[in-house]
Amino acid sequence: QVQLVESGGGLVQAGDSLRLSCSGSGRTFSTYVMAWFRQAPGKEREFVAEISWGAGRITSYHDSVKGRFTISRDNVNNTVYLQMNSLKPEDTALYTCAAQTYPYGAVPGRRDPPVYGSWGRGTQVTVSS
Repeated sequence: QVQLVESGGGLVQAGDSLRLSCSGSGRTFSTYVMAWFRQAPGKEREFVAEISWGAGRITSYHDSVKGRFTISRDNVNNTVYLQMNSLKPEDTALYTCAAQTYPYGAVPGRRDPPVYGSWGRGTQVTVSS
């Protein structure tokens, strides 16, 4: 499994930007599809974005963040990023990164939490209006 640690969250105003980072361990980091999920208080965990293994040429997004969020990866530094622009109050949530359970997965994938076997603890993003 991959050990994951997120950072970069914070309190911002609507319209601001944030970049989240997710640092992973292990020599095989590049072989895993990586994703970001989020969970707001009282709501279920929600898929945000995913990126293919290797060079990360394929990405997919939840409709609510398309055009505003960008997922990317740096396999040299074992890091996945989520660039979030034009933030809205409804983006407020705990953001968690995850790695699929098995390497060389497909993107777009099922986007279901059970597909992902490694999770970080999350970083809080709060957007004020």
